Amino acid sequence: MDYQLVVIGGGPAGLAAACAAWEQGLRRILLLERDHELGGILNQCIHNGFGLHYFGEELTGPEYAQRFIDQLAQTGTEVFCDTMVLELTPDKTVKFTGPVTGYREVTAETVILAMGCRERTRGAIGLPGTRPAGVLTAGAAQRYVNIDGYLPGRRVVILGSGDIGLIMARRLTLEGAKVLACAEVLPYSGGLARNITQCLEDFNIPLYLSHTITEIRGTSRVTGVTLMQVDERRRPIPGTEQDIDCDTVLLSVGLIPENELGRAVGLVMDGRTSAPEVFENRETSLPGIFACGNVLQVHDLVDYVTEESRLAGTAAARWVMEGAPDSSLAPLRLEAGAGIRYTVPQLLHRDRLQEPVDVFFRVTEPTGPCTIRVMDGENQLAQLRRLRTAPGEMEHITLSPKLLAEAGDRLTILLEE
Repeated sequence: MDYQLVVIGGGPAGLAAACAAWEQGLRRILLLERDHELGGILNQCIHNGFGLHYFGEELTGPEYAQRFIDQLAQTGTEVFCDTMVLELTPDKTVKFTGPVTGYREVTAETVILAMGCRERTRGAIGLPGTRPAGVLTAGAAQRYVNIDGYLPGRRVVILGSGDIGLIMARRLTLEGAKVLACAEVLPYSGGLARNITQCLEDFNIPLYLSHTITEIRGTSRVTGVTLMQVDERRRPIPGTEQDIDCDTVLLSVGLIPENELGRAVGLVMDGRTSAPEVFENRETSLPGIFACGNVLQVHDLVDYVTEESRLAGTAAARWVMEGAPDSSLAPLRLEAGAGIRYTVPQLLHRDRLQEPVDVFFRVTEPTGPCTIRVMDGENQLAQLRRLRTAPGEMEHITLSPKLLAEAGDRLTILLEE
């Protein structure tokens, strides 16, 4: 093999995975990044709030990324930026091209997928109206403002209440623009509670829940939008029209994991996450191929991305040095029950459960006091009590080795209010 490990993606997930694999003893590691520098999305996230969990201090996005870039520089990992991976094959041949490498094919003992995610666009949600300039995703606007130094507009309406949109509401206000409204089609926000407070309420930006944009107006440039209230089936309610004059519409309507490589290589995908099914060590359905970070599930905090990616990097190193888990044993499957949208991981290796396993999940809708239960048929094996839950905030429950040893073929995680 050319390499013991190839990491695809040089954002926070890829950086942490490569560093962890090196610490565990791998020495022939290749990291490929399609942007011109390492760091991924963190490079344009110049606000603070990163690193509180992992480093115990508050950092900006570039500061957080630089810590891992510096760690990686202390290893012998081979890194190529401006390099696009074209194809991954089941035998772990990686085909890529770039200005330094040209077209190359390399073989690897293990591969880690850490490509992150992309934003859902106007076309993906079927937003009606004309197609003028001034309609862009919140992440694109963030790059224009924070890296390129361009202000995309002066009077802004934001559709969706994802965290990037909320953060851009604050950023645009600080840069002198007027954010007129943030409209969310659901009856609750999709972002973190702290971002609602710090980015909207602190700047007196109105949040319209159960509202959506039903028309975009303008020819060469956006001139206005129409907001309407929606019912429980997300259908606009006649008579609730509200016209707003604006020159910019930002979309913060969800993120999609970048899994084209995974689908093409034949990984078993989870339709609820649009990402591969993985085991507790983040190994996919193809032995020796791992996934971590936002390519696997959309995380709230980069600190959690780092922890998950270090788990994948450690598992890849163990795979190389100790061999694959015993595939003759039927895996233990985790299922999402009532009130739970999905779980990660979805599968557990029977012969690799000597350590506690953290299971991550999101709820389907906001709740008050509730209990998360882990059920083996009719038997409850564990429970987690919460004063409140929200779809915008990731939850997790820890399963002990003793509990897992008592489990049957599948466990169900469900929510009860």
